[in-house]
Amino acid sequence: MDRQEFFRGARASLPTAVGYVSIGLACGVVGASSGLTAWEMGLMSIFIYAGSAQFAFAALALANASLVSLTITIFLINLRHLLMSLHVTTIFKGISLKQGIGIGSLLTDESYGVLLSEQVHRKDISTSWMHGNNIIAYVTWILAVVLGTLIGSYIPDPTSLGLDFALVAMFVSIFESQLTGMLRWLAGQKIAMILGSVTISYLFLTVVLSESMAVLVATLIGCTVGVMIDDN
Repeated sequence: MDRQEFFRGARASLPTAVGYVSIGLACGVVGASSGLTAWEMGLMSIFIYAGSAQFAFAALALANASLVSLTITIFLINLRHLLMSLHVTTIFKGISLKQGIGIGSLLTDESYGVLLSEQVHRKDISTSWMHGNNIIAYVTWILAVVLGTLIGSYIPDPTSLGLDFALVAMFVSIFESQLTGMLRWLAGQKIAMILGSVTISYLFLTVVLSESMAVLVATLIGCTVGVMIDDN
């Protein structure tokens, strides 16, 4: 592993890591209010490692949802990682299976966004850079969630502090940064077509599907439109 590239990726991940501190603390507090222990939230962060899925898990645990419901919900929420991982394989071509599993296992919306931002400036991104990007965020998230869970026992109602909105706020910030990057190399008309296809699809699909499924299918449609109009 190239240590210089690893630390370069780690530095690129620092803004994400800082964001993970606040979101992770919020996730831990919400988990504690749902009756989950620091050990349980820590293990969830290690093996599931998905903020939106962990927030959903805490809510479902509080509602005493069945194991089947928990499994299906987490699967659907994390299904978007399949799309991100498929795109990442086009950036890191010819890498070993071990390297691919290492990158894909720790890939998140945020580290994917950092990767896309880096790709705007250079095309020769190494796997060592990506490992640095992923690992710093991963370790920060685990520590923040565990600490948040320990603190959470002293906060009876996390929604009164707006902590339930923390993840939404972070996704809005990620979308804004990725859109800024896209505007540098993709025509505004194409971006409008992609976003329009997602919006229109979602509005129609909510008539026949649940909101979560409508979001998933509309995202897939938007990705399909993006591939079809890509000239590269």
